[in-house]
Amino acid sequence: MDFSKDEIIEILQDDGQNDWLFSLADKTRKEFVGDEVHLRGLIEFSNICKCNCKYCGLRSENKFVQRYRIEPEDIISYAQNAVDMGYKTIVLQSGEDKFFSREILCDVIKEIKKLDTALTLSIGERSFDDYKAFKDCGADRYLIRIETTDRYLYKKLHPNMDFDNRLRCLRDLRALGYEVGTGCLVGLPEQTIESLADDILFFKEINADMIGIGPFLPHPQTPLKAAVHGSFTLALKVMALTRILLKNINIPATTAMETLNSNGRLIALQCGANVVMPNVNSSEYRKKYEIYPNKSSITGSKEVNDFETKLKSIGRTISKDYGFRNNS
Repeated sequence: MDFSKDEIIEILQDDGQNDWLFSLADKTRKEFVGDEVHLRGLIEFSNICKCNCKYCGLRSENKFVQRYRIEPEDIISYAQNAVDMGYKTIVLQSGEDKFFSREILCDVIKEIKKLDTALTLSIGERSFDDYKAFKDCGADRYLIRIETTDRYLYKKLHPNMDFDNRLRCLRDLRALGYEVGTGCLVGLPEQTIESLADDILFFKEINADMIGIGPFLPHPQTPLKAAVHGSFTLALKVMALTRILLKNINIPATTAMETLNSNGRLIALQCGANVVMPNVNSSEYRKKYEIYPNKSSITGSKEVNDFETKLKSIGRTISKDYGFRNNS
């Protein structure tokens, strides 16, 4: 099934179509990616960031953040622990921290790849040569969210950043053979339904392999602290439409969904999502990586076991494979 921009706008505006939409997204998910849920072990290894995005708690001008940087050997240790727990994918995520040079990251990537795991990077805008070096060392996937395809809104929310450079990053990653991930925030101030429709069509245009979608959540130490948070239902609808249009991709049930709704992850998994990203950092770091407040996360073995029980209640199981896009 395909939708025009006008049809997407109509569906996003009409909550009377929600049951049909969510049911079709879940059916599409089941048919094209199955009932297994892929767990990705998330390591947030630095909350230092040179960027100053107006919605993000890690923005460079936020002086209230307790900054940290995990040493390379400790990143590898966290990855080893995650693999020992059964994770088949590690996600390395950070702010844009230039301490982590190409050389340092290549050493980390090589060591993690020795652990027999897929590896996703989510470390922002880098040069083509950096991306190539990371790929040559074994990195499999790269996540760089566009956040919004509205050029005016992008410029307003991302001081000193360039929308076209963001697009360049996505093109470079595709050219280098990564599985490419991107995504958007739903409910940003001044964002329109038309803009969200454009976001969905952009995901289809670039044939992204992974899409992360979550509601905007205001952080008290940012310029958007007084803004109203995004709608849980609207974020679900954007996610569901994305599933229907890009049938076999990987879509996480994001932590922001759970922050707005105590059953947000399970609901998202029944509306098209098939990935969950438990945080494998220690608690001292998790609480400092605060992109938005009250961030919900699955952490240790007990919580993973509890989550597995919840998954069984909706007919889903935890996958034992590496979770690449199903192109068969």
